[in-house]
Amino acid sequence: MKGAFKTGVYRNVFAELGYTEEQIEKKIKESFDTVFYGGDDEKFFYKAGDDMAYIMDTGNHDARTEGMSYGMMMCVQIGWKEEFDCLWKWAKTYMYNNEGYHRGYFGWSCKTSGEKNSEGPAPDGEEFFALALFFASNRWGDGDGIFNYSKEARQILHDCLHKGEEYPGVEMWNLDNKLIKFVPNCEWTDPSYHLPHFYELFALWADEEDRDFWAGAAKASREYLKKACHPVTGLAAEYANFDGTPYVGGENFVQQFGSRHDWFFSDSYRVAANIGLDYEWFGADEWNIECADKIQKFFCETVGGKDFMTYEIDGTVIDRPALHPVAIIATNAMASLAARGSHAKECVELFWNTPLRKGDRRYYDNCLYLFALLALSGRYRIWK
Repeated sequence: MKGAFKTGVYRNVFAELGYTEEQIEKKIKESFDTVFYGGDDEKFFYKAGDDMAYIMDTGNHDARTEGMSYGMMMCVQIGWKEEFDCLWKWAKTYMYNNEGYHRGYFGWSCKTSGEKNSEGPAPDGEEFFALALFFASNRWGDGDGIFNYSKEARQILHDCLHKGEEYPGVEMWNLDNKLIKFVPNCEWTDPSYHLPHFYELFALWADEEDRDFWAGAAKASREYLKKACHPVTGLAAEYANFDGTPYVGGENFVQQFGSRHDWFFSDSYRVAANIGLDYEWFGADEWNIECADKIQKFFCETVGGKDFMTYEIDGTVIDRPALHPVAIIATNAMASLAARGSHAKECVELFWNTPLRKGDRRYYDNCLYLFALLALSGRYRIWK
């Protein structure tokens, strides 16, 4: 196994393409300042009193574990401890379930007042919470109470795997195949939830009894993505079965979830970014290079331009515009951490020249934008 975990060297892809360190620092600073402290049609970080804050999904006008955990990861990477602690305190105060069926999990959606829209969790929030907390512990040291970061991270991961001892089936990972679920009590998944580069670190820092599981989960998710990503286009569906095929759902699925999710749509975009970062951190599988090249080739040669649509994973166009075009640009660029094909530079330069999104739908696009900025500048790092 190679990669930055072993070498300590992180690629600065922007510098490789000729951008100066001054240009890169300026772009990162301005982008973070805009998202956290910009104008009303730019920011989505909001203070709540003196010591709490939330990230608002501006398209849905709520706070989600996805965004809260993303915000914490951004803050620990950029070095903003105060903002990190404010987000974490809000999440623990309002999102965390202290009792009941979902005790130990975070309700995936809350009103910005703190009232829960749902007590049920979304596992991608938990995995980002856990690693952000481990990184905070390693970067800043553990504090007291909820700011004993490493203790909190270990408890989250313990509950993810052992909750079923209290309520069978409510674990966040399938304990047999070691694959993450879309939500507890379902037996299908979301390919963009699969973060083998996170699980490698959980295997080092989680409770000792669970470390073998996490090492197995890293291997299982890498093998799973080979099945979920189309062999020609590299695209994955939003939701998929454990065998990698797109998940169509049952009779009432569309009514329950709002639309189909067996196509390449919003969640799916993150797969390219995850493949890139996994290769940057661990370099565990040359397949990441092949898949990143296929994704970039599809968008640069088959799609072209920035008029993105919804697609079947084989590339068939569905007459529905992409909801988050900036997110596609950002994640395709982040795939260049692994890509070695002729379109890697093109994707990064398109991203560099694309501004942050403004308006109601800016939250998701700009979260992935900031992650791509960090990753492509060598600043999305493993804090040991």
